[in-house]
Amino acid sequence: MRGIRPTGRVSALACAGALVTATLIAGAVTAPAATADAAATGHDQAREQRGAAVAAARAAAAGIDWQTCPADWGLPAPIQCGWVTVPLDYAQPDGRQIKLAVDRVGSTGTAAERQGALVYNPGGPGASGLRFPTRVTNKNPLWTNISKAYDFVGFDPRGVGHSAPISCEDPQEFVAAPKADPVPDSEADKRAQRKLAAEYAQGCLERTGRAMLQQMTTPNTVRDLDVIRAALGEKKLNYLGVSYGTYIGAVYGTLFPGHVRRMLVDSVVGPSRDNIWYEANLGQDVAFEGRWKDWEDWVAKNDAAYHLGTTRAQVQDKWLQLRAAAKANPLGGVVGPAELIGFFQYAPYYDSYWTIVAKVFSAYFAGDTQAVVDAAGPDLSDTAGNIASENGNAVYTAVECTDAQWPTSWQKWDRDNTALNKDYPFMTWANAWLNLPCATWPVKQRTPVEVKTGKGLPTVLIVQSERDAATPYAGAVDLHRRFKGSRLITEKDAGSHGVTGLVNPCVNTRVDAYFLTGATDSTDVTCTPHATPTP
Repeated sequence: MRGIRPTGRVSALACAGALVTATLIAGAVTAPAATADAAATGHDQAREQRGAAVAAARAAAAGIDWQTCPADWGLPAPIQCGWVTVPLDYAQPDGRQIKLAVDRVGSTGTAAERQGALVYNPGGPGASGLRFPTRVTNKNPLWTNISKAYDFVGFDPRGVGHSAPISCEDPQEFVAAPKADPVPDSEADKRAQRKLAAEYAQGCLERTGRAMLQQMTTPNTVRDLDVIRAALGEKKLNYLGVSYGTYIGAVYGTLFPGHVRRMLVDSVVGPSRDNIWYEANLGQDVAFEGRWKDWEDWVAKNDAAYHLGTTRAQVQDKWLQLRAAAKANPLGGVVGPAELIGFFQYAPYYDSYWTIVAKVFSAYFAGDTQAVVDAAGPDLSDTAGNIASENGNAVYTAVECTDAQWPTSWQKWDRDNTALNKDYPFMTWANAWLNLPCATWPVKQRTPVEVKTGKGLPTVLIVQSERDAATPYAGAVDLHRRFKGSRLITEKDAGSHGVTGLVNPCVNTRVDAYFLTGATDSTDVTCTPHATPTP
């Protein structure tokens, strides 16, 4: 999902502890000199596209030297791993190169059934796709039919995991707890958060370097994807993108329309230039509140199991009680309001977490504080996990901040988020602090690609739940309008993020048909929701 992600990052910038020091005065945020440059010109984009063609030709000739995956990657045989080399800056294809980690598991069907490689991106920005082949090795029944026809291919996008990873903060500092309450009580609280955001932005520059940070953009990830396609020996791309992965797909379909064979995008980022990325995050605040209320209604309906109240208002009151208690005295010394949001946001994100979050919530009011500490507190001993978490969120920040122009006026941020918080308080301020480094971003910010149908683009299949919090439904409608001839499958009265991973035959059978035969319905389709969780 792009934007708010349930990895602790939401609370991390409502936090303490950047390693570097910066000064942020109380007036308007001032853009650093580097961001005063004009956004990427059409001429630059043309050079980058030519560079992408050069890199793809080289990759096609080189192929991928598939080997047994390194033991510490956690990808057992028959999954294989390899590397694809890409330019850091596509405008300079002969300049500095970086290596992208890729993996695959071969198709399970006959040679006659095989249709090529299916490449996957799970979202973020900042998420790794290397677990995708495990859908085959773990025998996930939803993917049995498609795996007969396709190799399943995952990759770490640039900056992520094993692919020239970037960093903005020491990983142990990143997960240290407790953080400050994201909801400010005073102007002093806001000034403190603004200072932390500016320090974090500066930390990205100092720990990653200007050359790399400047090239952390969605269009470059899209060009990387096309180079991977070529390295796989595929003339055209078969692609599955979820959450932010849908925006990668939207930009790929715009820049490389003739290279698409099949493309399915699930839980769609609204691709409008005006939406990327400041407005997208404000839209999330509204959508998260709606889905949070859906979950509270469900908890109230199941009061016999959870004992948190028989109405939404009663459940909300319990949430406010828990939040106030954690603010007054962090639970276990490590869980304050920010950590609570980091855990409780799983519920509006994914239906599969409804029972998990409700059980922890219920346990607290039954006297079990440790259940909340175990669920929401950091694990400072998990060095590898903390590195991955910090890296993923560094990439999230770098891509969103570099992709687009962000407001530099603190008055605008304050006005917009103060107004939203009155009616949509669950995520608004946490989301604002998460993204505020973009206001003082230290490298040139670009202009987003104008997503549109290009020559040769085949039918794209779009799948979306109606009440998705992380990527609101309007985004799918907008992409559907922009990609002429696309088909939209709507899961009505549902809101889980990532529809294709759920059991819903109305969706599942159409996903199979599309990847296996290219077939879609003659019109858009509305499906009834998947099964509601039960306690």
